[in-house]
Amino acid sequence: MRIVIAGAGKVGRFIANDLLDAGHGVLLIDKDSAHQQRTLRDNVEWCIADACEISSLSGASLDRCDVAVAATGDDQVNLVFSLLAKQEFGVPRVIARVNHPKNEWLFNENWGVDMSVSTPHLVTALVEEAVSVGRLVRILSFEGGNVRLVEITLADDSPAKDMAIKDLDIPRDATIVALLRNEHVVMPRGDTIFEVGDEVLAMVTNESEDSVRNLFAAS
Repeated sequence: MRIVIAGAGKVGRFIANDLLDAGHGVLLIDKDSAHQQRTLRDNVEWCIADACEISSLSGASLDRCDVAVAATGDDQVNLVFSLLAKQEFGVPRVIARVNHPKNEWLFNENWGVDMSVSTPHLVTALVEEAVSVGRLVRILSFEGGNVRLVEITLADDSPAKDMAIKDLDIPRDATIVALLRNEHVVMPRGDTIFEVGDEVLAMVTNESEDSVRNLFAAS
């Protein structure tokens, strides 16, 4: 894949290096040419440009990118770049970094964002996931919050205890992604039996979240 990253600070360069190691093509965009000197990899494409200016981006061939990542430290810049990437250059998938949680509500499809990542909210979710038993915890959101990855650690009074997946009335718009059991990943099948202490990872929608909560969460 060819991936464009707006923002060549520490976050942007870290993402770029990981993607390069995975064999992807990476284009870094930043208006500060000093960041280019800090990048030791010679297989990175560079565009010294303002990520909010169409004229600056026109020569970067964003229309050939599969994914755009808005990774600057400025939420306003991330929103404008996301909108330009989606609407002006037709990038299929746009991922944006949220620096201030109070701005998270803006990062949706209206601004061209397919997925937003808010570090403070992600840390909160991971803390809850680590200490909460019997409660549904939201881990990540997709499609402007309409689809979510959630986790539930089964308590002793979970309705799903000792039941197989095929015997549960799981909504059509929800999917059990994986189980974590005794520090091992269990890929769910129809005859998989749920046990107390299982960490159940599921993809849910706004409509199916309550149903999934009722199936797995403690009463």
